[in-house]
Amino acid sequence: MKAFSEDTWINWVDQLSEDNYLVIDDFIEDQELDVFLSYFQESLEEDDFKPAGIGTGQDFQLKREIRGDKIKWLDRSKDLELTRFFERVDETIGVLNRYCYLSLSGSEFHMAHYPQGTFYKRHLDQFNSRSNRLISVILYLNKNWQEGDGGELKVFLNGEERTIAPIAKRCVIMRSDKVEHEVMITNKDRYSLTGWLLYQPVGLTFLT
Repeated sequence: MKAFSEDTWINWVDQLSEDNYLVIDDFIEDQELDVFLSYFQESLEEDDFKPAGIGTGQDFQLKREIRGDKIKWLDRSKDLELTRFFERVDETIGVLNRYCYLSLSGSEFHMAHYPQGTFYKRHLDQFNSRSNRLISVILYLNKNWQEGDGGELKVFLNGEERTIAPIAKRCVIMRSDKVEHEVMITNKDRYSLTGWLLYQPVGLTFLT
């Protein structure tokens, strides 16, 4: 696993604190990308994905006009092919707790597959009824992504917009309670590992 220096992490923490989001390229190694992507595609072939919804608990709904991706929730004790990814997540939690005093104590992640023609309209990740999602993390697995393929992440902050291409090995980290964002319509299959760093984590049975 690629090692990042403490100074590098501190620089990233400063960016996150100032801008409420952060883009890191080459967050993983090429070999890790190959392993993660292979496992992702294997899970797709085994039909492990379900349509994603909006809301949580009694407010959960399937609305394809708002959100079109399919997801598979991850369990680090079973999805061993993603061990290196979870180790990187643990490292990120440690750094944010050390420098931002967030008291993060867990995470929840899923594989997200956006088939051609799908999107996710503008939204905020933190639920009104459950505020334990503090930091959103997205790791893209899309090899050879080209301009025109679509599927960009658009973030909205302080009246401004930024469009971020979902290229392989790129990681986006952002405040779950601050950064509204959307996934623009994708013109080819789009893959990512997506989730949240949590204060007071809940069990998998509460995930939606």
